[in-house]
Amino acid sequence: MRKIFWLIVLVVIGGLAWIRLAPSDPEVWHVDPKVSADQDLAHGVRRRVPGNEAMFAMLHRTILETPRTEVLAGSPDDGRVTYITRSQWMGFPDYTTAQFNDGFLELYGRQRFGQSDMGTNKARVDGWLAQLDTAE
Repeated sequence: MRKIFWLIVLVVIGGLAWIRLAPSDPEVWHVDPKVSADQDLAHGVRRRVPGNEAMFAMLHRTILETPRTEVLAGSPDDGRVTYITRSQWMGFPDYTTAQFNDGFLELYGRQRFGQSDMGTNKARVDGWLAQLDTAE
């Protein structure tokens, strides 16, 4: 019975370690967000708002001020940047791709693991856009 308990504990710890330490492949996550309209999804959110290059640069700075957030791939000069933001306690990754496209800022925030992010990406992306509105 004890062996089964410790085996279960080991499997759980291994699973959590994999989620925390799994490599993030830019080929998978740094892709066109394909945002045609605002969408609230179970695993994330898509937003499309009018903007310009200066707003895109400001958005980039705002995103980088978010705790536990770093650039995975791209740059504002490329017109597309993908960020990885990790949860505070377990370090689970969420990915946000921001793109400047034909006069619009397009953002796609999504989780990597699980079925629902419980509104985490929506709150984060909408918060960034709200900061842009107040900075204008």
